[in-house]
Amino acid sequence: MARTKPRRRDLWASLRPNGIGLTKPNHYLDMLRVAWENRRALPYASRILRKGVCDGCALGVAGLHDWTIDGVHLCTTRLSLLRVNTMGEMDHARLADVDALKRLSGAELRDLGRLAYPMVRRAGDPGFARVSWDDALDLVADRIRRAGGDRFGLYMTARGITNEVYYAAGKVTRFLGSNNVDNAARVCHAPSTAALTSMVGAGATTISYTDLMASDLIVLFGSDVANAQPVVMKYLYLARKEGTRVAVVNPFREPGLERYWVPSNAESAMFGTRMTDEFFPISTGGDIAFIAGVLKSLRAIGGVDEAFVAEHTTGWDALERALDSLGWDELERLSGASRADMERFAAMYAAAESAVLVWSMGLTQHAFGSENVRAVINLALARGNVGRPGAGLMPIRGHSGVQGGAEMGAYATAFPGGVPVTAESAATLSEQWGFPVPAEPGLDAERMVEAAGAGGLEVLYSSGGNFLDTLPDPGLVADRLAATPVRVHQDIVVTSQMLVDPGEVVVLLPAATRYEQRDGGTETTTERRVAFSPQIRGPRRGEARTEWEIFTDLAARVHPERAHLITWASGQEIRVEIADVVPMYQGIESLRDTGDQVQWGGERLCDGWRFPTPDGRAHFAVVEPPQRRIPEGHLLLSTRRGKQFNSMVFRDRDPLTGAHRDALFISAADAARIGVAEGDPLLVRSGCGEVRARAHVARIRPGNVQMFFPECNPLIRSGERDASGVPDYNAVVEVLPAS
Repeated sequence: MARTKPRRRDLWASLRPNGIGLTKPNHYLDMLRVAWENRRALPYASRILRKGVCDGCALGVAGLHDWTIDGVHLCTTRLSLLRVNTMGEMDHARLADVDALKRLSGAELRDLGRLAYPMVRRAGDPGFARVSWDDALDLVADRIRRAGGDRFGLYMTARGITNEVYYAAGKVTRFLGSNNVDNAARVCHAPSTAALTSMVGAGATTISYTDLMASDLIVLFGSDVANAQPVVMKYLYLARKEGTRVAVVNPFREPGLERYWVPSNAESAMFGTRMTDEFFPISTGGDIAFIAGVLKSLRAIGGVDEAFVAEHTTGWDALERALDSLGWDELERLSGASRADMERFAAMYAAAESAVLVWSMGLTQHAFGSENVRAVINLALARGNVGRPGAGLMPIRGHSGVQGGAEMGAYATAFPGGVPVTAESAATLSEQWGFPVPAEPGLDAERMVEAAGAGGLEVLYSSGGNFLDTLPDPGLVADRLAATPVRVHQDIVVTSQMLVDPGEVVVLLPAATRYEQRDGGTETTTERRVAFSPQIRGPRRGEARTEWEIFTDLAARVHPERAHLITWASGQEIRVEIADVVPMYQGIESLRDTGDQVQWGGERLCDGWRFPTPDGRAHFAVVEPPQRRIPEGHLLLSTRRGKQFNSMVFRDRDPLTGAHRDALFISAADAARIGVAEGDPLLVRSGCGEVRARAHVARIRPGNVQMFFPECNPLIRSGERDASGVPDYNAVVEVLPAS
């Protein structure tokens, strides 16, 4: 069914100008607030916005423009992060009293200002003392040398970190003798990379953003792009104007996906836009069963592309047999959806000549995250919705560094280019780099912290991030950090994990931001576009250094006799080496200025149904719906995001839902059963912890509840993870009224 342009008024969400009085973001007020917060550095802030590549989500805006649509492209996530890049240095004397700082929230710690000088705290000290760079790096280098590289672990967050820094970090870790290097991609889209690679031969988004606006149908699974990737809302708005239909499969009816006011478009800013045609409420973790029901329905109505399946895929017969073994009663119970909803989705999907399937952490952050993604890929392959215009697979990224982080080799299970760690690939890389590269996979992010706490690592080094906020069971994480002999925290601001008491010593190293990085740097966007962000003229804070320089300086101190193997004179030299070691990144060495870019893989992966798998075909996968039974009187909790960027919380109240940080999103039916109403105090208890909350009655499927991350992390059990290493951020909970 070809797209039909709707009447303009049919897309309007409200006749109230700019949604006055409704629960929604006030983008223009946010812009004024950002201008006020950056009032002392407005010229520098302006240069960052006009010349830098966005350090927020991975949609990838260069300056105020992108490569997809005309006009200005600017979102509130980027604006909220601006202050972190422009603020002055903190009063480092405050670090002398850690106990006083422990009483501050993450936002209050961040507002202290930039970390600008190396600091050291030893066991028994009340706080940190300033030291020189030489003293700090010599201390760390000595401990690494004595412990051995296999007792060293390095974690890289997605805090505006560039490809050059990721590449240097991965190479330095291997130079030291370990594959214990990992990054934030592990805890968000590791299942996507693994499933895509095995089934279609390409471990990344297969489309370009232009395909979104050319598609008949866009389906969002477990993804609230209005919150996490607000730039996408403009793409959806433009697609909607052309007749694209949008469907959402999710336990909660997200208000921002129902209607949204795009601030850069006059009509949408005035009247808002109805963004979604169809909502399909399912239970948390019910996606596999829901998709199985859809596939059964597709077969029944002749909606499977039999020619594509026969000519370009394998494994369909086995999947059909698995589908035949599943009854409708079982699928309804496991999915939380009705048979009628699954059949309605199938009819809509079959009528669309093209479709883009989008997913995020609502699918990946489960113990069966990889199976969730495989189910989505099965759905795409059933109708040939990959490798052609307006059709494809999009694991949407929420952080600007994670796509490139794994592709640069800052990954425990993969070398640069996403090459799996094997004896053969290690030998090849050893020849290229000129030193022995370990052949066994290293420890992933959560396992690093586990090993450090159990005595398996001597030195745990983190660039950015905050394990206390991002990993399950923060109390257990704190105990493990406190048991680690040597911790190194390299960052631009102070975070709570830095304040955990030392096992022996904690070292703080001040990092330069993306926009301060010497010779500039690149990021890789969700659509695989490698974009250059130049070094931007402006104030420099204390002794903060470019991160790839810190890593190479440290490595040279550990092994000075072969330091020449790990030294670059400039960022440009790193880009030249990346182009040589990672062939798909060829062209990165020619990028020089804002807007310069190269898209690896071209406009579309698997284009023309040519799949880079060993047999040249796409592979269906048999995935069994997880058999999860919730005890009577209990509910299934999942995490969600509010006005925040990852674990960096910007506002107590979420403008999209009106909920505060202590909210428990609960259905009216469950609230009535428990005997609570809106705003009532609650005790939420799981098998590993409990938190206080307040009831927020919402349009969520009964039996399911949600809370904001990281506040609910004490409810999440450590050690439960997907085969790819991503933790399971869900819990069975008991919700009780509290006085």
